[in-house]
Amino acid sequence: VEPYCIPAHVKCQGSAPLTETESTRRYAATCISRSSASHANSVLRGALNDYLAREMELQSLGEWEQQFASDVIVDLHEADLADVRVRLSAAAGDTGDTAILPAAGRRKRLLLSDMDSTIIGQECLDELADFAGLKSEVSAITERAMRGDLDFDTALTTRVRMLDGLGLDALQACFDARITLNPGARTLVATMRALGAETLLVSGGFTFFTERVAVLAGFHDHQGNTLIDDGSRLTGAVGQPILGREAKRNALNDAAGALGLTVGDALTLGDGANDLAMIKTSGLGLAYRAKPVVAAEADAAINVCDLTAALFFQGIHARDFVAP
Repeated sequence: VEPYCIPAHVKCQGSAPLTETESTRRYAATCISRSSASHANSVLRGALNDYLAREMELQSLGEWEQQFASDVIVDLHEADLADVRVRLSAAAGDTGDTAILPAAGRRKRLLLSDMDSTIIGQECLDELADFAGLKSEVSAITERAMRGDLDFDTALTTRVRMLDGLGLDALQACFDARITLNPGARTLVATMRALGAETLLVSGGFTFFTERVAVLAGFHDHQGNTLIDDGSRLTGAVGQPILGREAKRNALNDAAGALGLTVGDALTLGDGANDLAMIKTSGLGLAYRAKPVVAAEADAAINVCDLTAALFFQGIHARDFVAP
């Protein structure tokens, strides 16, 4: 796979050659449109009109599953970033996802992703609670915890305690009947692996599910919490220590260190408040269909497109995507 190159014909406002200076930094602006390639281009042109020459030519990143991606390199003052993000988001509306990210080091060598409502479309604990007739009660606690309104550890132990006595056969039944991968999950993981990245599924959920989802999606490894049982039923207890917000950041630090990388070499994905620490620490932290508190802190958000948007945001062309 060829490294991403800055097109020689791209120019700054005033048609001067694109040159990073001490007061500016080079960024990549990306739009992934569900509509068309021309729409992706028009979003970038409209949002960056005040920062780039009108005759700029954009780099196509190709099309994948009716998602059309384009990007362009631009030098910006840090003070302009917030304005550019707002412009890009407003221009794309509900037809695409956008990002403005540092151009240097776009390709990441480590992927850490949350599981529930990120790699899969469900919250495992909520679905498992349905087998105990308690889904609505458990889901209400989950929602508050993911918004950051409740302490994660306390919310987790409270919900698991409600499942005391549930037969172990419910776990496999839940996985088989309820758990599905989100669109783009397999392609995201397979492509990152093909490009040499290490992949880790790290979840505040449970190892019964992370083990199976990791295999299904193609991750190298997984981490999660442990449900305690007596051999036939759940006891309502969680193994200690609990893997929560800080433990996810620790997993990021440990994985990067073991590979001889820095956290700046990592891409993290998540949707809930317990993902915030790792999202803010990594080189590229992405919010996927996330709670507002998470989307506000992430480097970019995926709200319209599927998980392959995380590849386009790294400047990876669709021709290099791997369909497992």
